[in-house]
Amino acid sequence: MSDHLGPWTENTARGMVQDRAWTALWRSRDLIWYFAVRDVKLRYRQAVLGAIWVLAQPIASVVVFTLVFSRLAGVSSQGVPYPVFALVGMVSWTYFSTSVTAGGQVLVANASLVSKVYFPRMAAPAAALLSPGVDLAVSLVLVEVATVVYGVGPTWRLLAAPLWLVLMVVTALGAALWLSALNVRYRDVQHAVGPVLQVLLFASPVAYAATALSGWQAQLYAVNPMVGVIALGRWSFLGTPWPGWQLLVSVVSAGVLLVSGVAYFNRAQRSFADVI
Repeated sequence: MSDHLGPWTENTARGMVQDRAWTALWRSRDLIWYFAVRDVKLRYRQAVLGAIWVLAQPIASVVVFTLVFSRLAGVSSQGVPYPVFALVGMVSWTYFSTSVTAGGQVLVANASLVSKVYFPRMAAPAAALLSPGVDLAVSLVLVEVATVVYGVGPTWRLLAAPLWLVLMVVTALGAALWLSALNVRYRDVQHAVGPVLQVLLFASPVAYAATALSGWQAQLYAVNPMVGVIALGRWSFLGTPWPGWQLLVSVVSAGVLLVSGVAYFNRAQRSFADVI
């Protein structure tokens, strides 16, 4: 039908033109900040224990992983104490899963805003990545305390932590863009996200090392971008071996996920107001 109707034109306020994705995000930085602050306030508004809840999940998970994977299964932790090994993996995974879950639901949760007010739609899933960043910052304090307690002091490799953060955000944003756009049209997506993330948790090296596989199997495994994210985080914070080719494969995979997510989101947003 679109071939007969001509090119799509999105209704905007007079004098405004449709920007490229990254330009639109930059121009919407104040709106993104507003969404993020609103989400943080809603999350902590009536939370009596505050940051304690943020720390409870990774600590509980690390205790379970230590009992099951380290003591019972004897999983290798690449020469570092297993609790801090698992903690870095769990902190990375928690940010990713929280961001993807929130980002995938953000458009449907703000349906009235999407259908009545013009704003760069991509700003909504982008903002959903900032609120979990507060929890991430608190969790990183726990990581630093744990490394001191277990005698895994920080080294110059900690300078690579911003690269780890960028790769993690790129991966989360790519997944959030795909899911948020799909969820507008197919509401079953929001019910599938939880089970898929549970499977992906054990398909990612959260509780074990990415080096458990070798050869072509290891490279195929690294198509999951969280493999590179977690391996790079452990190298930076704990001094585990350099992830090598697995990191390169994960970086390429994360880039493809983001580029394809942006392309699909831009295409799908044309009909958001009609179907949401």
